[in-house]
Amino acid sequence: MLTTLLDRLGNFADRILLTDESGEHSAQDLQRAAARVHDLLSSRGVQPGDRVALLTAPGLQYAAGMLGTWSLGAMSVPLCPDHPPAEIAYVLDDSGAAAVLVDDAQRALIERVSDHRATVLHLDVDALTNTDPRNALLRPSRADIDSPALMLYTSGTTGRPKGVVHTHATLTAQMSSLIDAWGWTEQDRILHFLPLHHLHGLVNKLLCPLYIGARCDMLARFDARTVFERIATGEYTVIMAVPTVYAKLIDAWSNADPDTRARWSQGCRDLRVMLSGSAALPVPVLERWREISGHTLLERYGMTEIGIALSNPLHGERRPGFVGTATPGMHVRVVDDGRVVAGDGAVVQTDGAAGELEVRGSNVFVGYWNRPDETTASFTDDGWFRTGDQVVVEQGSFRIAGRLSTDIIKSGGYKISALEIESVLTAHPSIAECTVVGVPDDTWGERIGAAVVLRAGTSLDLESLRSWARNELAGYKLPTLLRVVEALPRNVMGKVLKPEARTWFLEHPSDPTTGAA
Repeated sequence: MLTTLLDRLGNFADRILLTDESGEHSAQDLQRAAARVHDLLSSRGVQPGDRVALLTAPGLQYAAGMLGTWSLGAMSVPLCPDHPPAEIAYVLDDSGAAAVLVDDAQRALIERVSDHRATVLHLDVDALTNTDPRNALLRPSRADIDSPALMLYTSGTTGRPKGVVHTHATLTAQMSSLIDAWGWTEQDRILHFLPLHHLHGLVNKLLCPLYIGARCDMLARFDARTVFERIATGEYTVIMAVPTVYAKLIDAWSNADPDTRARWSQGCRDLRVMLSGSAALPVPVLERWREISGHTLLERYGMTEIGIALSNPLHGERRPGFVGTATPGMHVRVVDDGRVVAGDGAVVQTDGAAGELEVRGSNVFVGYWNRPDETTASFTDDGWFRTGDQVVVEQGSFRIAGRLSTDIIKSGGYKISALEIESVLTAHPSIAECTVVGVPDDTWGERIGAAVVLRAGTSLDLESLRSWARNELAGYKLPTLLRVVEALPRNVMGKVLKPEARTWFLEHPSDPTTGAA
């Protein structure tokens, strides 16, 4: 029987589950703070089924805002404080939010957001941290297990962001799956520094430890030295981050003195597990991090719509570039030209198969908000979700070749993985970062364009890059366009915005190699 997070909190009493800038907070502290949010929303007319947007700093206010919304039977809609007012206004309007919960720091941002009808409600941290035991705990929840709980908006890399609706059942399934796959226990302690409007930061890093009764220490923002110093205390067991965070940690470690490096590395070795996700992990980053930390990062694959569907093993071999097999409760298959070529359940049997990954399971979302046609189109007739990602099966494990819409380049009759080319190019001694895109071409269908960020004091031209890469890539996979840029366009989770990168090449269609943007 599924047990929701709201119901689970009652099992942990005075155990410390959350820390932030205001101090330590037990399970009962969370319940009392959530009860105050419940009463605040109810007093302002919020009803079960309404959408309540959430825009606060990480910590008690955020957790209480979400839990209080759920206890009322309403749906939480996390907002990103780093988004401009126009994007926040879009989410408020698209979701039809009845209220938005804010803290002191975000009041000014909301005031700049125009043309929305949401009632702005302020969460006062002093009121929420009043732990007088006479204050009421959460009342019985008005949320049914199958009622909508969470609306996360997609990154919008291929169009306007869509609201992805999860129920308490799909969220509970996601948490239960990851607790099983990654060995979460109540003795775990995780350091949190990722955005909370995204699956990675919200479900994987915050809700999972709360569900199992582990401890989550929340930082207001990411800072490489601060994170390393916290890890060096030896108090933590789990670290999760995106590849760009690991790259920044590598830079910080490289610039530190020998004694500091030794402390930081020892702290990493004491961790139980370190995970990477939300974007492809470059092999050079994985290998360098292994040298520094002693950990081979556990890569996994997920989407806003499905939670985490694939994961490398907690114990066992983790191969660079691979994301493992199906997580508990998830079923996967590979489809090419309408034909299932691998799997029809949790076990993949066909080695070397390639095609689109389709998934099915209790983790999967129930639909896109107010987009019935797009919801229908995203599922097959027999109920499998079309991920839009190309995968290859090798020795029973999945390798992500990339998004069919952005990472699969069709050139000269070949289907080419941009991610494969990127993994090779990032090993070039002059390249700090790169992204590879398909550029429309009348003769080849698409040409291969590489946009690169160079390391300080280096230079690079197209022919020398092609010559260097020939030892690793077939001739038809070599870039024919090169652009040197100062930085790659990324969203707040570090994902490269490939449509923006592609415009660099479209602006200079006749120039195969161009200078810095």
